[in-house]
Amino acid sequence: MIEFLNSDFGIFIIIVAQILAVVVSLLVSLAFLLYMDRKVWAAVQLRRGPNVVGPFGLFQSFADFIKFILKEIVVPAGADKVVFLIAPMITFVLAAIAWAVVPFADGWVISDLNVGILYIFAISSLGVYGIIMGGWASNSKYAFLGALRSAAQMVSYEISIGLIIIGVLISTGSLNLTEIVRAQDGRWGLFSWYWLPHLPMMVLFFISAHAETNRPPFDLPEAESELVAGYQVEYSSTPYLLFMIGEYMNIVLMCALTTILFFGGWLSPIPGLPDGVLWFVAKVVFFFFVFAMTKAIVPRYRYDQLMRLGWKVFLPFSLGWVVFAALLAKYDFPGYARYAVGG
Repeated sequence: MIEFLNSDFGIFIIIVAQILAVVVSLLVSLAFLLYMDRKVWAAVQLRRGPNVVGPFGLFQSFADFIKFILKEIVVPAGADKVVFLIAPMITFVLAAIAWAVVPFADGWVISDLNVGILYIFAISSLGVYGIIMGGWASNSKYAFLGALRSAAQMVSYEISIGLIIIGVLISTGSLNLTEIVRAQDGRWGLFSWYWLPHLPMMVLFFISAHAETNRPPFDLPEAESELVAGYQVEYSSTPYLLFMIGEYMNIVLMCALTTILFFGGWLSPIPGLPDGVLWFVAKVVFFFFVFAMTKAIVPRYRYDQLMRLGWKVFLPFSLGWVVFAALLAKYDFPGYARYAVGG
């Protein structure tokens, strides 16, 4: 058995099993996170939310998935059919493969790349293409305007996110996500994590994550009141479902990155308690709850306000923080030069 697992085919089987475990677990958890999302909105608006399908409405998301799969796929007469159908697949696949480098616990990662941050940044940068292709191929002014908005918005906030991450990388000395978590393993528990020394950047990162994932109050590419659902207005059935799953995968990925970069990943917040995957999951669910509350209580921005915030506030502030963090790391200031791989 050991010889088989060490063979090329055995290694291939192990990799496939790991990928299936992550993807299936992620898809099942997305169903319940979407249920949680809807329940939070309902509670804020003093209504019940999903409560019919299954106990407490727990199976509502699965019923919705089945409905989308069984509905007819309608392609507009003037659409570019090939690009129209490829676009949601690109969005879904890119959202899924970004999880390949995310460590759920110490050693629980499909591919522990030394450049994990660069990998995620490259994949998230490509994600805009699925939206642009979908909006252009739909042959609709509303969809095309939504795609243009998305391109400008995602590119704008990716720059700020990249600069924010550089501050964490300076403190860590590594691009590896596992090493970033290990760098936060100190004797002070949660006060050893990067949220404290990089507090302003943590706030900016979480706000930028809303814009990067087209999430309220920055859901301008799919603003129902202006663009009739924007880039996905012509989509139905499974293609629409793929767009939605891709969007929620990206939201959960941003929650996971917030956890890894600023809140210690799988590390316990209280010294003495065992670390593990449950801490990671609990933190991700908490940040997803904050995402849901933001949608429920924060009014939508105008598009000019969104772009002004990204270019005139977040960009100069994050750029200045890189210089500030580098200066403190140079003089070994506690919290900014705590850890260095191989150093």
